[in-house]
Amino acid sequence: MLTSPYLSVLDGISHGFFTRKGGVSSGIYSSLNVGLGSNDERAAVLENRTRVASLLGVPPGALVSPHQHHSPDAIVVDRPWTHDEQPRGDALVTDRPGIALGISTADCGPVLFADAGARVIGAAHSGWRGALTGVLEATLAAMEGLGARRDRVIAVLGPTISRASYEVGEEFVERFLKADAGNSRFFAPADRDGHALFDLPAYILSRLSAAGVAQARDLGRCTYLEEDLFFSYRRSTHRSEPDYGRLVSAISISGN
Repeated sequence: MLTSPYLSVLDGISHGFFTRKGGVSSGIYSSLNVGLGSNDERAAVLENRTRVASLLGVPPGALVSPHQHHSPDAIVVDRPWTHDEQPRGDALVTDRPGIALGISTADCGPVLFADAGARVIGAAHSGWRGALTGVLEATLAAMEGLGARRDRVIAVLGPTISRASYEVGEEFVERFLKADAGNSRFFAPADRDGHALFDLPAYILSRLSAAGVAQARDLGRCTYLEEDLFFSYRRSTHRSEPDYGRLVSAISISGN
């Protein structure tokens, strides 16, 4: 797993941006696929999730993740749930020790949040739709509801598709410009006419900074280009593969 120095220095907080290595899945899912919604063997996915939980220092059943659907919805977690009880949403927050909040991605932006002083953490699945509709701000608001202060929150963006690999069409660009004309700075010309390259990491960091977090940081890793380390939905689509593996990024509070 990868870690951020900005989160690693926080007392009582454990986190990891997990790569595709270190699991038991095979084929296109090789090897640490955590996607319960994928067509991988369920037993392999559950074993992979058990390994992630162990590295975070929590029991297997304490690694929780939502049924993600590209929404701005943040869920307050006060107890672990089973895999079959997943609530729908795209962000999780908690102040309960011993629960690991896990977000799965395969090009979208995984953002981990922590206010170490308040002992409140969060995790958000921030694709373009979630970022545009406010999932990051919703995560911060939910954390504040548990006693966090956004001017103390450290937010770190994990492996995400980079601008060089994220070509979009005119309708996509227009959607962002309609929301805010200043969003033009997140687009660059693409080689194909009528297309542009979208800088999702920069857009996420901009939203976080505008929301007033203490620090907004980026690991600077591209899921599309670094095939040996990361799954990528777009790369799998370009290759006409039948499915794709999912990465997990997770954070937990240690102690009682």
